Amino acid sequence: MSGKVRLTQIRSLIGRPEKHRRILRALGLKRMHMTVEHNMNPAIMGMVKKVPHLVSVEEV
Repeated sequence: MSGKVRLTQIRSLIGRPEKHRRILRALGLKRMHMTVEHNMNPAIMGMVKKVPHLVSVEEV
């Protein structure tokens, strides 16, 4: 894995478990439709796999 990945929060955190909230906060997502870029690495991809229903992922 190399390169960058762009993450966008597409679903609300209302009613979600605290664990999901902490994962999105660690990714840098604070609100709906917010987009962040991260280097693609196993730690980031592991977090994304825990909340695929809340984020949109695209490679940059």
